[in-house]
Amino acid sequence: MRFQSLVLFLLVLSVSLAKNQAISVSYNPIKDINDPYVIEIARFAVTAYNKRAGAKLEFKTVIKGESKNVIKTYYRLNLSANNGSISNDYEAVVVDVPFNHHRHLISFKSLHS
Repeated sequence: MRFQSLVLFLLVLSVSLAKNQAISVSYNPIKDINDPYVIEIARFAVTAYNKRAGAKLEFKTVIKGESKNVIKTYYRLNLSANNGSISNDYEAVVVDVPFNHHRHLISFKSLHS
C-alpha cells in the first residue's frame, strides 16, 4: 500500500510540475520596447528577413513586444519598417541564445496582408 501511495504522489507531483512549467513559458509583455537589446533583436529580424527574401526593408521602430524564456529567449515583436517610401508593420519571431551568440529568425510576416 505504501508503494502505491508513493507512486500516486509522484504522479500527482509530476503533473503539477508539468502544468506549472507550461504556464511559465507563455509570452510576457516587454516593458521597455526601446531597450537597446530589444532594438538589436528587431534590427536582426529585419536584416535576416532581407537576406532570406531578397527584400530591402529598413528598420524603423518597435511597436510592441513580448518574450518568453525556455532555456532560449523567444521574442515576438511588432515592428515598423520602410519599404522604400512606404512604411509597413510586421510581426517577427526571433529565438535568441545569448550564451553562445546565436540568433535565428523563426517567422516574419506583414500585419497588413
